[in-house]
Amino acid sequence: MSWVHTPPKPEAWCGRGQRSCALTLNSLMMEPQEQTFAKELWRILARVVPHGQSFTENYAGIFHFQFWQFGEWVDVVIDDRLPTKDGKLLFVHSAEGSEFWSALLEKAYAKVNGSYEALSGGNTIEGFEDFTGGIAEIYDLNKAPPQLFQIMQKALKLGSLMGCSIDITSAYESEAITSDKLVKGHAYSVTGTEEVNFRGRKVQLIRVRNPWGQVEWTGSWSDGMSYSDFIRHFSKLEICNLTPDTLESEGEGRWNHYQYEGMWRVGSTAGGCRNHPATFSSNPQFVVRLEEVDDDPLDGEEKGCTFLVGLMQKDGRKQRELRKDLEPIGFAIYEVPEQYKGSSHVHLGPEVLLRQKSVAMSHTFINMREICDRFTLPPGEYAIIPSTFQPHKTASLCCEFSLKSRRTPGEISTVLLYNNISPLEEKLEAQIDEEEISESDIDPHFKKIFNKIAGDDMQVSVFELVRILNNVVSHRTDIKTDGFSLETGRIIVSLMDKDENSMLGLIEFHKLWLKIQRYLEIFKNHDTDNSGTMSSHEMREAATEAGLQVNSAVLQVIVSRYADAQFAIDFDSFVGCLIKLEMLFSKFQIPYSSE
Repeated sequence: MSWVHTPPKPEAWCGRGQRSCALTLNSLMMEPQEQTFAKELWRILARVVPHGQSFTENYAGIFHFQFWQFGEWVDVVIDDRLPTKDGKLLFVHSAEGSEFWSALLEKAYAKVNGSYEALSGGNTIEGFEDFTGGIAEIYDLNKAPPQLFQIMQKALKLGSLMGCSIDITSAYESEAITSDKLVKGHAYSVTGTEEVNFRGRKVQLIRVRNPWGQVEWTGSWSDGMSYSDFIRHFSKLEICNLTPDTLESEGEGRWNHYQYEGMWRVGSTAGGCRNHPATFSSNPQFVVRLEEVDDDPLDGEEKGCTFLVGLMQKDGRKQRELRKDLEPIGFAIYEVPEQYKGSSHVHLGPEVLLRQKSVAMSHTFINMREICDRFTLPPGEYAIIPSTFQPHKTASLCCEFSLKSRRTPGEISTVLLYNNISPLEEKLEAQIDEEEISESDIDPHFKKIFNKIAGDDMQVSVFELVRILNNVVSHRTDIKTDGFSLETGRIIVSLMDKDENSMLGLIEFHKLWLKIQRYLEIFKNHDTDNSGTMSSHEMREAATEAGLQVNSAVLQVIVSRYADAQFAIDFDSFVGCLIKLEMLFSKFQIPYSSE
């Protein structure tokens, strides 16, 4: 392989390529009369391949392109050198020898994905989204919903792009031609739908385009085909729904788009699917409120709010170079309980998610970059829980939500929570229940023990405190501990020392003793397998029971600081963590109450 500079010919930047980086470009390169939204589609191409670039005027040997990457348009700059073999372009090329825009575009796409090798394989929807900024959904035509033809009609009316393909079972079938002149494993464009009267009956027709233009369908209806033939011969339909950021024109309906980014982190927010009840509720969560009911429901469906949910895991192609596979991903949708409606400052725990059924789910868990599904639900508030199939898998996620609405994004954004999407997350706050006591309230037996361990000065130093705590926990067989460290002892003294003499008096020591007893009870309650340790995924609920409400960011810090290699937290770490949290809440004046 060698590299050559593209020749500076003006005609090389215009024209139409024989092939392209993705089906998206094939869809964008259709004849204008084939497109309902030709103006917008050509504008999309102009965004991916910005105007004003020439091989002659102010030519500097570089070009720039734009791709949609997980929520934003990314500008990619490349030089004009292209890989060749025996004097011919090695990858994407045109039948026209002076045309290079598609090869340059492919090079930019390879750069954003890490390498040319990273472009091998994948799904059409990746190209759809990366070249348009839309949100894509896939339909298995072997299990096509009864209203699919209507869905296709409405999608085309809204300017959506569509592709279809025939699955292959082995590499030998790739680009094999069927008896009706369809190419297996090949990306086709769907450019139109129509219902016509034929011999006294209505026939649903699909217009399918072969971007190569060399092998065409020879069955009934010539360039078009009946919907029944389409379902029978093709395996997969992919629809890319364009968003207001992509489209310019105003129509009867639009997909308004929202996005939420987050992480599945081992030990804190990587809870896995519903099959793992102990960890499922620790997954990221976000809430959506649906209010605008469809005015044109599909045949046979009750009126409701139609929306799309897409879940992506980031940088999948780059992970290939590290020999890492994509994780199977999916999501579940739950109705928000009445007591939590109207608030995004809550994280639904197992007492909610494990006691009610989901109202909807992704059609499967699959190890693709993205999974997307369409739903119609009654108006209300719903929590969407994205997850990997197995727990304890670290990955970046991007969750997209698109709502079909007659309102513009500007109108929607002015209404609080109206059709909005936001993460379900707790406020950071503390509510510590502590009774004010005097020396007369303390049990005489406790006083006697304190006098014995405190000595003549009637104060417990940090060194004495650590020795006492370690002596107590060493005699317990129901908890695991490495012993309280001097650092933990100093944090405890710092929190409990009200007279600021760096030591604990009788009342201060008594309050500490009651606090540790309560922490031990909470610890035992959450040690469900009687291992003597607590799972890091249970730390959120345990902290809440102790009166300390934390969010995912704080939880991740707790896990990295206090959990062991198996993401378990022993008793001394648990006590040290809660004491430090309480101290931080009080010192930094985060909403805090001690009663």
